[in-house]
Amino acid sequence: MGGFFGTISVKSCVNDLFYGTDYNSHLGTKRAGMVTFDSERGFSRSIHSLERDYFRSKFEDELDSFFGNQGLGVISDTDPQPIIVNSHLGRYAVVTVAKINNIREIAAELLAQNMHFSEMSANNINQTELVALLINMGKTFVEGINLVYKKINGSCSMLILTEDGIIAARDYMGRTPIVIGCKEGAYAATSESSSFPNLDYKVVRDVGPGEIIRLRADGMEVLQKPSDKMQICSFLWVYYGFPTSNYEGINTEDVREEYGRQMGMEDDTEADLVCGIPDSGVGMAIGYAQGHNIPYRRAVLKYTPTWPRSFTPGSQSRRDLVAKMKLIPKESLLKGNRVVFCDDSIVRGTQLRDNVKMFFDYGAKEVHARISCPPLVYGCPFIGFTASKSDLELLTRRIIRDFEGDDKKDLELYATTGTPQYKRMVEEMNRRLGMTSLRFNTVETLVKSIGLPKEKICTHCFDGTGCHHCMGCKD
Repeated sequence: MGGFFGTISVKSCVNDLFYGTDYNSHLGTKRAGMVTFDSERGFSRSIHSLERDYFRSKFEDELDSFFGNQGLGVISDTDPQPIIVNSHLGRYAVVTVAKINNIREIAAELLAQNMHFSEMSANNINQTELVALLINMGKTFVEGINLVYKKINGSCSMLILTEDGIIAARDYMGRTPIVIGCKEGAYAATSESSSFPNLDYKVVRDVGPGEIIRLRADGMEVLQKPSDKMQICSFLWVYYGFPTSNYEGINTEDVREEYGRQMGMEDDTEADLVCGIPDSGVGMAIGYAQGHNIPYRRAVLKYTPTWPRSFTPGSQSRRDLVAKMKLIPKESLLKGNRVVFCDDSIVRGTQLRDNVKMFFDYGAKEVHARISCPPLVYGCPFIGFTASKSDLELLTRRIIRDFEGDDKKDLELYATTGTPQYKRMVEEMNRRLGMTSLRFNTVETLVKSIGLPKEKICTHCFDGTGCHHCMGCKD
């Protein structure tokens, strides 16, 4: 997915920029970059790979090479960024959190207009550079940003570092968040509100869908009002979001505990304890324990000093290994007990199958899985949800293919809770993963726990709903 942090201050911004960007590290793991601007020294930029190391260790020794009172940082799951541009709009740098499905079509159109791409990565077009080229086609930043909204199929939120402040522009449908914070003499914009407390920023508000805001050290200016429509990604609350982060003013961990509580109240399974798969399953497990009136225990722990999140390495085989190696079971809690464990989702199923085997190997009598969200039946066309290149990497779609001979047949029926197709699919998932029982939360419970109207939340990966048009479509 990715995350960013930008700040502008009356004094040096480097320390705030460094630590604020680091607090987005859970959102992406391929590359990171920082850029600052000083009126005398110009732009200072550095970009590093994160595939074998962490943000802080890559950038800490370089901090003395950054100068200025304003800057941007990015944790990217896509391309090297920030991109620095010198155009008729002036000198600026840009970072994005984006998924551009029609990148080759747009690139071909730009090349036909005698434009060129210089920031090639592994022979691929750098999507942040493409965004910059589209911005440059506008007479103003606002006009250029709106051209990005109109052209791109997918999503794109961005921060732009100019010689006159930082521009924050949120994806037209608001699929990915931007939060504004302030403290005396400084303003900041970030993907994660959890970046703010330890840097003494107070949350001002969320940037609205399609809204464009200019930040200066002494205030903010709305350059374009927000759209009435929103399709914020529900998976922020299920998985991506850090527990202390708020989106649209709604806390991530509160939502996880609430849908866990709801599932616990409705579940009649007899069990001795419930545990959460770290990190994003823990909040649900705490809520489930309250709703089901059984003890929450830490039957499996994450070895936090060295292991990152399981999706981080480039190859799937290494991701699977990391997923296994980072979790350490506690035999004294598992042996002889009926265990419910809560996890955020089932994508391929590899990690969960290993977890189930581990529980049984350490003596669990029964192993029941309770999943935060509904089955993932549809691939996400809107944000960088997983590293999957095909919907057939989803366990659900492989099962549907095996049942129907076509992984696209009757998807709506398989995605609807309680249908014969849904029940058959879940039973087969349970059989393949080797559990005593398997249950998923419903879309209705997830939406109710988030607390926003259904039409403002994207649940496409669960039920196939959501706008499929370009970002600029207002229909």
